[in-house]
Amino acid sequence: MNSQHALIQKIYAAFNARDIPTILAAFDPQVRWARAWEGDYATGHEQVRDYWLRQWQELDPHVEPTGFASRADGRLEVAVQQLVKDKQGQVIVDGPVRHLYTIENGLIKQMDIERVME
Repeated sequence: MNSQHALIQKIYAAFNARDIPTILAAFDPQVRWARAWEGDYATGHEQVRDYWLRQWQELDPHVEPTGFASRADGRLEVAVQQLVKDKQGQVIVDGPVRHLYTIENGLIKQMDIERVME
């Protein structure tokens, strides 16, 4: 497993454990994080933390990386199986998604989301 794959595995495990400090340590201070739930981007550690805290009050997301590919533009494509439930345990989303990461100097600079057409 290369260092980028290890970094991504670590942040998904931390996300599923709701361990924000571990995740933010892997982010550039001015990270741009796609807000799938609200739209647009959260920028910087504080906005990303606040976005996740709001999201977790309403939803229970669990994401597992299932594959990696390098894009021609230098981004790392991560195939993800995403399971999102509401707080009552009802499934809202259960399916594949692609997360695209820009990684510079060992830190995540940006994450974008690409829907998978089934």
